[in-house]
Amino acid sequence: MRIAVPDLVSNSYFPAIAAAALGAFAAEGLDLSLELVSPLPACMAALRDGSVDFVGCSAHAPLLAFPEWHGAKLLCAQSQGTYWFLIMRKDLNIARGDLAQLTGKRIAAVPFVGAALTQLLVAGGIHPEKNGISITVPEEARKPGVNFGVFAAQALRERSIDGFFANGMGAELAVRDGIGTVVLDVRRGDGPAEAFHYTMPAIATTDRLIADRPDVAAGVVRAIVKTQHALKRDIELATKVGRKLYPQREAELIAGVVARDLPFYGPRIAESSVGTMKRYSRAVGLLSGDPSYDDIVAPQFRNLWSAAS
Repeated sequence: MRIAVPDLVSNSYFPAIAAAALGAFAAEGLDLSLELVSPLPACMAALRDGSVDFVGCSAHAPLLAFPEWHGAKLLCAQSQGTYWFLIMRKDLNIARGDLAQLTGKRIAAVPFVGAALTQLLVAGGIHPEKNGISITVPEEARKPGVNFGVFAAQALRERSIDGFFANGMGAELAVRDGIGTVVLDVRRGDGPAEAFHYTMPAIATTDRLIADRPDVAAGVVRAIVKTQHALKRDIELATKVGRKLYPQREAELIAGVVARDLPFYGPRIAESSVGTMKRYSRAVGLLSGDPSYDDIVAPQFRNLWSAAS
């Protein structure tokens, strides 16, 4: 069996990545291998078509392949909150949280993530079109397997963009290299409060697998929760994972990036968060109806969110 992530060299879906690399799935008796499938629409299509069995992804990403949440469920969260950073070129001197200064700027983001930035700006009273804000995807970043955050940090260095909205590793590289500054970090209070609940990193699978292999789905949840606890106890495990899977520089940085996320690590998916996520999904055109909480989050595994340790 396989669990896929659309982004590997990143903190975004690290609990799933670490669960595979550290043997947490194997400890649950699961023969579950980790696979990178990108871009995100291809990853979700792979879940729909059965070529992968689980996906570590944004909580609303299943809508790309399972309209109106028909056929897929979330099993648990990997961490809480919208997790992308807006990084702008340092020489632009844009103060943290100052959305008005984005007027006329070129910001790189993959379409799925760019939709979140657009909605975030609109909620903050800034309309990208009216303010001449261009949110685009550089052609090079569209290639399969390209880590967008790492690519965007390089594009910022080359001044082909003014900023980017992407994962924590790209943000870390840009800030460490002195070429970028954090303008928005939604998890830590920047931007409209509602934006925190637009999405979160989660684990998704199909209704079919839940019906046919509930024991396997339960094992995945237990493995994720145990990995979250393990990383909180010993952050150096993140370096161990990085050295197995990442280029050298990113491998040595990942523990610091993950350490900042640890306060957000937890498997619960709150009903209030799902309510905001549904409103956001409708606003960006991914959802038209109003599925219930139980249509989105598999109810039979919620007791495992607190039972595993």
